[in-house]
Amino acid sequence: MRELGYRPHVTFAIYDAPEVDVETAWRVMRAAVQGDAALRIAFNRVRWFSHPHCVLWAEPEMNPTLSRWHASISAAIDPMLCRPHYRPSAWVPHCTLGTRISDDRRQDAMAFARAFVGRFHVVFDVIDCVVFPPVQIVAEQRLPKP
Repeated sequence: MRELGYRPHVTFAIYDAPEVDVETAWRVMRAAVQGDAALRIAFNRVRWFSHPHCVLWAEPEMNPTLSRWHASISAAIDPMLCRPHYRPSAWVPHCTLGTRISDDRRQDAMAFARAFVGRFHVVFDVIDCVVFPPVQIVAEQRLPKP
């Protein structure tokens, strides 16, 4: 994640369709969190996606607020305009820990994930809208403290 120059985050949607501009995405994100405060999320499992590159990620415990935010975004912008992995039927809430893990480190990353025993909490207190690559924050808003 250091390579990206971007803090740990949960991605709700990625749009490549020209119909969804930054202003629209940002308006919908702000509406999804309207009235909500910073969100404390518990993580107790580390997992990985392995295609096409190995990606290591932390799995949040079931969180109705995350699900509600995602559903609100999907209801406001046609999910067919979103990348397939972020559509309602496929979205896996996660906090990416490492991307594009090299093939020679893949087994180490998977062993780390399998061996992880613990629990940690993170307070997500900022929502933002980014464009990439490279990652550029184009809009950002702090969430009020709970």
